[in-house]
Parts: sequence; structure tokens; C-alpha cells
Amino acid sequence: MAMAFKMATTGMWVTDECKTSFMEMKLKKVHRFIVFKIDEASRLVTVDKVGGPGEGYDELATSLPPDDCRYAVFDFDFVTTDNCKKSKIFFIAWSPSASRIREKMLYATSKEGLRRALEGIHYDMQATDPTEMGMDVIKDRAK
Repeated sequence: MAMAFKMATTGMWVTDECKTSFMEMKLKKVHRFIVFKIDEASRLVTVDKVGGPGEGYDELATSLPPDDCRYAVFDFDFVTTDNCKKSKIFFIAWSPSASRIREKMLYATSKEGLRRALEGIHYDMQATDPTEMGMDVIKDRAK
């Protein structure tokens, strides 16, 4: 199995599927969002869910479990005040209060390695509940 990138701090590996899916989202716009998860048994960061181009923020929000940590990238398209179409990619570290302490620590220490493997992220967000990553927060950050 080919691996793309090893995260030295935790010994986790980012699979090629993670990088490939991200590049497809960034360059070809075939995905609106990607949710990643850590498989502790295999020590791999893998793709958990991919949102198609017709899906939006609401589908991303419902894809994040209320009691498990995840990472997500979201491609946000918007129009500026100058009437220019723009796109910004958000990296979201989802760590809900109901998740286990061990899991929160694993995701926190592995975050930077995954973020480095996914080149082209514009904004970084940490969220423990849906209000911290709401569409209003994303719009405000993208200005």
C-alpha cells in the first residue's frame, strides 16, 4: 500500500486517497467537502466521506459525528463586494465535547501533519460544537 506522508509526531500515515481526493476538490472541483478520520488500529488517516459538487455546508455539518473527532476540508465559493467569484478552502478540526479524551489528543497531535500534506488550504478552524464552524463564521473569515 502506497503511503503519501508520515506524521512524525504521532506515527500516523496519510493515505494517498486523502491527497488525491483533496487535489480533485481543489483543482477539478469534483468535491465540495471531504471528511477524514483516523483509524487507530492501522495508524492511517483515511477519507471518511466525500461530498459531491452539488452538496453544501449543511451536508458537511451533518457528516460530522456528535461524539467522534474528525478533520474536514470545505471548498467555500463566494462573490466579493467587487463582484468577483472566489473560492477558499477551509480546514476544520472537529473535536466535540462528547468525544473521548484520548481521541481528542490523538487528533490534536496529528492535525498539523495532515494539514501539511494537503497543500492549498486557506483557513484553519477548530470546532467543538456546530456554532463554532457555522456558515456565518466561514463567511466572516473568507472576506
